[in-house]
Amino acid sequence: MAVTLGELAVRFGLELRGDPGVPLERVATLANAGPGDLSFLANPRYRAQLGATHAAAVIVNAAAAPECPVPALVSDNPYAAYARIAALLYPAPALVPGVHASAVVAAGARVDATAQVGPQCVIGTDVSIGPRAFIGPHCIIEPGVCIAEDVRLVARVTLGAGVEIGARAVLQPGAVIGGDGFGFAPERRGWVKVPQVGTVRVGADVEIGANTTIDRGAIEDTVIEEGAKLDNLIMIAHNVRIGAHTAIAACTGISGSTTVGARCMIGGHCGFAGHINIADDVVITGYSMISRSIERAGVYSSGIPFEEARTWRRLVARFKRLPLLEGRLRKLERAAGLKSAEGQEPDDE
Repeated sequence: MAVTLGELAVRFGLELRGDPGVPLERVATLANAGPGDLSFLANPRYRAQLGATHAAAVIVNAAAAPECPVPALVSDNPYAAYARIAALLYPAPALVPGVHASAVVAAGARVDATAQVGPQCVIGTDVSIGPRAFIGPHCIIEPGVCIAEDVRLVARVTLGAGVEIGARAVLQPGAVIGGDGFGFAPERRGWVKVPQVGTVRVGADVEIGANTTIDRGAIEDTVIEEGAKLDNLIMIAHNVRIGAHTAIAACTGISGSTTVGARCMIGGHCGFAGHINIADDVVITGYSMISRSIERAGVYSSGIPFEEARTWRRLVARFKRLPLLEGRLRKLERAAGLKSAEGQEPDDE
């Protein structure tokens, strides 16, 4: 799809600097862009590339606009503007309404006439598939699932019994929503499986990444609220609630019955204990271990950044000596008649 710079400025309400007739066909990075390419500058680390770019046009903020050597679109949020324009330049394939001949659809299922069901899909009884939904190849939709309008299941998505998927949600390949939660009661001779009788409710405008799993609730439901964005390879346990517009990066695991608030940002490879609560507007950096509730908005971290191996070994040795060093310090404080800091919390220092 080709558009002019002026058309984009009008369509998205952006300030135009330069020739409105510049044609644009593709997006590209600042370093590799050429004629017909639209680029953007959002991260200041790449500002040095702006002056040398050969892009046809660049999306910038007002501060960087004077440095731009080519026509520009000026936005307070260049990355978001780029995302909207890229979606226009690269539209999703048009739906082909109907059910593929190789799909298996139970007699009691209701598939809207405008929806598309791809090859080798299995659709259970009492399933409802809404208008303009896309069910990609090899998806398995178990009985009682409700899929709202404009949902996109890209491929090989499994939805367990009774799962609800909200409007415009996108589920990437391999996502499994509504499998049994990890519930087992211990007894002397082993484990007794606890029936997982809840389901999963996914809100509108949610995106769930490839091979992410969300377990059904043990009694009540697991809930992903509207606008949440989940990366690939995330594990959401039973009865977790993820707040609206929260974003979670890859390889994070959230244990059962934990609640994560709205508008949170969680880095990759974080681990959450169960039965804790995370406040709204919390940012957690990657590789953090969250073992207790977070009651206030803010930025939180755990773990130690990498060091050269020999330095790391020395640091670990010092960590292990901390109790001994603390005891020696207290003896010195008592000998000097100083008040001990024993029991003082780090936040109180």
